Amino acid sequence: MAVATSNNLALTRNIGIAAHIDAGKTTTTERILFYAGKIHRIGEVHDGTAVMDHMAQEQERGITITSAATTCEWGLVPAADGTRVPTHRINIIDTPGHVDFTVEVERSLRVLDGVVAVFCAVGGVQPQSETVWRQANRYGVPRIAYVNKMDRDGANFYEVFDQIKERLGARAVALQIPIGAETEFRGVVDLIEMKAVYYTDDDKLGSKYEMQEVPADLQDKAEEFRATLLEAVAETDDALMEKFFSGEEMTPDEIRTGIRKATVRNDMVPVICGSSYKNKGVQPMLDAIVEFLPSPMDVPDIVGIDPRTDESTTRHPSADDPFAALAFKIVSDKFGTLTYFRVYSGTLDKGSYVLNAAKGKRERVSRILRMHANKREDVDRVEAGDICAAVGLESTTTGDTMCVESAPILLETIAFAEPVIFQAIEPKAKADDDKLTGALQKLATEDPTFRVRTDAETGQTIIGGMGELHLEIMVDRMKREFNVEANIGKPQVAYRETITQPAMNVDYKHVKQTGGSGQYAHVVLNVIPLVKTEENKNKNFEFESKIVGGVVPREYWKAVEAGCREALDRGVLAGYPLVDVRVELVHGSYHDVDSNEMTFRIAGNYGLQEGARKAKPVILEPIMAMEVVTPEASMGDIIGDLSSRRGKITEMRPDKGGTQIVRAQVPLSEVFGYATAMRSMSQGRATYSMEPSHYEPVPNHVAEEIMKGKAAK
Repeated sequence: MAVATSNNLALTRNIGIAAHIDAGKTTTTERILFYAGKIHRIGEVHDGTAVMDHMAQEQERGITITSAATTCEWGLVPAADGTRVPTHRINIIDTPGHVDFTVEVERSLRVLDGVVAVFCAVGGVQPQSETVWRQANRYGVPRIAYVNKMDRDGANFYEVFDQIKERLGARAVALQIPIGAETEFRGVVDLIEMKAVYYTDDDKLGSKYEMQEVPADLQDKAEEFRATLLEAVAETDDALMEKFFSGEEMTPDEIRTGIRKATVRNDMVPVICGSSYKNKGVQPMLDAIVEFLPSPMDVPDIVGIDPRTDESTTRHPSADDPFAALAFKIVSDKFGTLTYFRVYSGTLDKGSYVLNAAKGKRERVSRILRMHANKREDVDRVEAGDICAAVGLESTTTGDTMCVESAPILLETIAFAEPVIFQAIEPKAKADDDKLTGALQKLATEDPTFRVRTDAETGQTIIGGMGELHLEIMVDRMKREFNVEANIGKPQVAYRETITQPAMNVDYKHVKQTGGSGQYAHVVLNVIPLVKTEENKNKNFEFESKIVGGVVPREYWKAVEAGCREALDRGVLAGYPLVDVRVELVHGSYHDVDSNEMTFRIAGNYGLQEGARKAKPVILEPIMAMEVVTPEASMGDIIGDLSSRRGKITEMRPDKGGTQIVRAQVPLSEVFGYATAMRSMSQGRATYSMEPSHYEPVPNHVAEEIMKGKAAK
């Protein structure tokens, strides 16, 4: 077979490696690069030598903070000498597992065609595994499940397999079952070929294995799992269904074709297993990526809006269609700004101009780079299906569409979670004020979940993020990358406000008479709690004019809406943002001389504030979904402590080795510094993870404390 070329889309795979923290994503990616010949020495996360974890903070902490992109090639058919001839190009994005950096997973999944979801054979389906799975569901991304760490004490493939089905609601179908586990993990049974694959002990790098007959003690289990596999494959094709019911044997090629069809359609999640650290199972995973995950040609055409007509328009994954790409990541470094983008159609040459359809600006792409973590390779041209980076784009930010000027298209942007934690920040040296401002702006451009604002009352600079670790890393990056030392204040919770009942026919008149022309605007508003549906689930505000008869001229409707939006910035109880509100403009009046857009904007602003006061406003607080793994002896203390923090226990179940898993919903304001208390209660043996879950009203006594605190500032 020929080596993969840039324009052979059928031989391209754009995939991500995603999972809960410590499931082994980066270790798995390092092995992929080694076996594909991209690197010649395997880097280890625990040694700080992993190629994909190139940031200093990543190497020091042993965690992935930012997604890293790379490209390698892989061939399915070994050559005569046992080596593989590269046939497929695989573009890989290795994503973080820590919930504070979930933005990296979100934006990566938006531009990927397939995902390898990595699960720890001991930990199983963990909280961030569920988050990643929901994100992949949202974007309809096909998945392969890889159960890693089969060599670890407590490894149980079958338990994790059941959790994938039960907790994630996936149609998981095993393509392999393990031969042994923990220290006895020696290989897998390939259920497609019905052969045992043993990794030879004399080759520590795992690049050699032997095919043998299925061990007698695994024959029944292999038959059982193969029957499930064949049934799932039969459902993909009428001819195969006929074969299945007539008892006729399917060929391995027919099985593979059926698996691919079902996986691409998201009707099946193939499950494989291995131990990346011990170099067992990575090559079969690469084979599965190439065989079962979609190419850019297998996914639906990308649909967008023509900004000139507001009508729907489509791009095919072809070099012959007009150029269209989505910017999904911005990185600022000493060389300038890098814009990562996924090409959906057409071609782009370096030095050419593109239109930023989101901002209506023309920009020049001075260089195009193919990235390998933090190393870069200049290329002259990219085509449909490529994931690359551009230098020279000054206005483009995450989620913007890049396209050819003659055929503009605006692709769906990327929705990001709102920050749940804020802290005040100031430079240690007053002379660093401007440097701090510049550094914060660059970091906020890179990370859409990192927010910077100035408090109107105190004049302080406030930074917001997804958790304490997120903000800690940002402050560390300012010190290392921008040479700015900063002091930060105590964490503050991102409270919100909302209304709980309708306030109908709220009548507000703005009348001001000064020496010259006066000001006049009169609005009557219905202020109603916003009912969430599938269509508006990402909206916090809706506005509709129900004016009849021209009592408020059409040209002022937008001004009323703009005024209402301004009022959302400060709620009526404690000044927190007002969310989930619907406003209907139902009546009003105007003056031929004294009315204008400004007066109606003011009326909209104050009218909504008045309506919110009448609509039983409440303060909302962020609730975290928390999972604690604790020794049984400490379980009572852990549960008692969570209850004292206003936590609601949602699940308790036994885990391996005498430990218990406790899941709870706990207000964020109650869990700052929780790690210290948990370690004390369990003699350092318990662990926990948490992620933002939802907002809910605070109890009255807490609301009073919050309002008192606000009033005292």
